[in-house]
Amino acid sequence: MEILFLGIIVFLFLLAVFDLSVGVSNDAVNFLNSAIGSGAATFKRVLIVASIGVFIGAAMSNGMMEIARHGIFRPEHFSFYELVCIFMAVMVTDIILLDVFNSLGMPTSTTVSMVFELLGATFVVAIIKMAGGADLGLSQLLNTEKALSVILGIFLSVAIAFVFGTIVQFLSRMIFSFNYRSHLKWKIGIFGGICATAIIYFLVLKGAKDLSFMTPEVKGWIKSHMLMLLGISFVGFTCLMQLLHVLKVNVLKVIVLMGTFALAMAFAGNDLVNFIGVPLSGLASFRDYIANGGGDPHSFMMGSLNGPASTPIYFLIGAGVIMVVSLATSKKARNVTRTEIGLSSQHAGEEMFGSSRIARRLVRWALSFAQWLHRATPRKVRMWLDRRFDLDQSIIEDGASFDLVRGSVNLVLAGALIALGTSLKLPLSTTFVTFMVAMGTSLADRAWGRESAVFRITGVISVIGGWFVTAGVAFIAAGIIVAIMHFGGYVVMLAIAVATIIFIIKSNRRFKKSKEENPGDVLFQTIISTEEPEEAWDLLLEYMTREQERYLGFVRTTYSAEVDAFIGDRPGRLRKTNSATQREKAMLKNVRRKETLCLSKVGREKAMEKNAWFYLANNCCMGMLYNLRRINEICLEHVDNNFRPLPQSKVEECAGVRDKVDSLLVEAIRVVTEADIDGVRRLRHRCEEVKGSISETYHTLHATLHEADQSSITVLYVYLNLLQESRELTSVLRKYLRAYAKLHDTDFRG
Repeated sequence: MEILFLGIIVFLFLLAVFDLSVGVSNDAVNFLNSAIGSGAATFKRVLIVASIGVFIGAAMSNGMMEIARHGIFRPEHFSFYELVCIFMAVMVTDIILLDVFNSLGMPTSTTVSMVFELLGATFVVAIIKMAGGADLGLSQLLNTEKALSVILGIFLSVAIAFVFGTIVQFLSRMIFSFNYRSHLKWKIGIFGGICATAIIYFLVLKGAKDLSFMTPEVKGWIKSHMLMLLGISFVGFTCLMQLLHVLKVNVLKVIVLMGTFALAMAFAGNDLVNFIGVPLSGLASFRDYIANGGGDPHSFMMGSLNGPASTPIYFLIGAGVIMVVSLATSKKARNVTRTEIGLSSQHAGEEMFGSSRIARRLVRWALSFAQWLHRATPRKVRMWLDRRFDLDQSIIEDGASFDLVRGSVNLVLAGALIALGTSLKLPLSTTFVTFMVAMGTSLADRAWGRESAVFRITGVISVIGGWFVTAGVAFIAAGIIVAIMHFGGYVVMLAIAVATIIFIIKSNRRFKKSKEENPGDVLFQTIISTEEPEEAWDLLLEYMTREQERYLGFVRTTYSAEVDAFIGDRPGRLRKTNSATQREKAMLKNVRRKETLCLSKVGREKAMEKNAWFYLANNCCMGMLYNLRRINEICLEHVDNNFRPLPQSKVEECAGVRDKVDSLLVEAIRVVTEADIDGVRRLRHRCEEVKGSISETYHTLHATLHEADQSSITVLYVYLNLLQESRELTSVLRKYLRAYAKLHDTDFRG
């Protein structure tokens, strides 16, 4: 029995290794985004700075694991077996949950996930104990105060961070403007002194107050001399920053890297409990059971967990090494980072989220409020603000998403708010604060323009919703898993362990495969960043050709699949094509939005010349998608209701129509791929012939409907619809080919 429990503890530590990797991938968003997004340094240098902070924070952490030992449950009322079930359920749920969020590129809170997993698993075990006759109440088994304080901290941190981020960035932009280099002479020293002092305050109060070398005497001295220390820091750093500016050093980059180091160190030093707290608590429980348990895991109570935790230094160093390696190698960390940077980018570009009703209404209300504010603001004040917020004067590093002023405010303000929350005993989440500060500063910087606001608000709502989904899913999933293990015993524990390992392996394989199949849109980013109109136009044509080649391939595959499913009476196939057309509609809108943004980079004259054909090509693509959806809708309704299939006498005729349209699409793909403008003329002529052939089939069928068997009338009307939409698809394809040729050759005739 002891060997079995030892194996479970070893498994918990193996999961902790994965959890550290997954957790760093998730929380990297907290300390990487501002440095990467502002272009303060290369990605490699930012990683080095963050890695040093992570390692120092982890190695010097005192490993306070009280929340995992007795922060949620009362260990004296739980047996060793019950706690092993709870710990294993928590680790399994945590690693699966965080991995799913990371794969989706959605940041979430490791603190919230761990607290609610512990709460959910403990709640279920407590219910089982009470149902089994235990003379204990829920309040004697659970410590709900901690969970409630976390929830309160979430609500406060979301609102406060966003509001303060907006206000502070607005004030900073008024001081420096977007052309900040012309306003640095004396302001940069004071600004740098304030930022560096705030970072030091954050590092001392939030990052170092719980480190292993901090004795009560040292803490007391720091607390009593805090104002003096902050004053010395402000004067010293103000002079230092002014001197660096005189020596031509970019002070803003120094501030951003300092903030990155501070946040990384505090994250590792304080949030390490979220990753290794449960396994270490399990190890402490196992040691106590071996020493005093007497061989009965069901009756030995774990009151020893009420004592203080003492984490060996080699565990902390090992955790630090794993976190640094994960930070440097994790592709999912970059995926999560991409989400926040995309939502806060100063440039309009590829939007990761669609629009939602609530986002559209919020934007409408915001526009109405902005119009009222504009009317109420004196004209001279408006003119002064417009000069300070002139986006045309933006100074943004090559490849960056926003400038160094905003990057500095993001890091310093996030650190200050976390420090303030700590001093007020509020369990603020680093993820919540850093994300919402970044959203507030981007709003103040007018990064959410009318063309992007609805998509970015949808993204913010999705991320915030994901945080609360984390809490609910963590609670429910951990409760279900612990119940299964509690009643299923050791065999079920082993099965769940194997299933978890398989999930982790498959998840990483799927992520790697998806990255191979969907590489980043480098070409789009190149077009957006180029300053040469002719080069932008050539790249745009290349981009459009690639996307339209892919789209025509989709049209061909989907059309053939719909006709075959109708002929073969297969509703399942039609349901799949229905889902595929819905996904393609969202993708087509996204591509059209990106191409429209690219068109603005090709120069006014070229844009005016090609504008009509550009939009005609896009409208034709949407028109073909509409034809596919109409075919699918009518056919699916008929086939799904198990109505009579197409008569055999018409099957061959329908297949012939399919083959004609398919041959047109095959040739269209070749023409687009090879940019064969001469081939466009021939293909447009073939489209007209096929359209005439389908029209003849349509009219012949329509004329003979009154002679058809009454039992076949319904399916023949569906067939008529298919012919009508096929004819229209052919006509739209012909129009698209002309627009495509005009985009490549203005003198095209045919």
